[in-house]
Amino acid sequence: MIKELFVEMMEYIKANKNKTLGAFLGFLIGILILTIGFFKTIFIVLCTWLGFFIGSKSYSWEDIKGFLIRLFTPTKRM
Repeated sequence: MIKELFVEMMEYIKANKNKTLGAFLGFLIGILILTIGFFKTIFIVLCTWLGFFIGSKSYSWEDIKGFLIRLFTPTKRM
């Protein structure tokens, strides 16, 4: 009985990967909002997105170093 239910559940998950992933992420975000609050959850989501974005690009160390230097170098404004 339980084995058949598990097999059916796994077949549904395989057939509906995007729906299952969306439901899981919605559940996880809901739990985070309830436990740590809205703004902390938004911060975690943004940091995760930024990490994914940076990780998906193939940057060399020189590109990253140049970006950080431009970002933190004071500019003269008139």
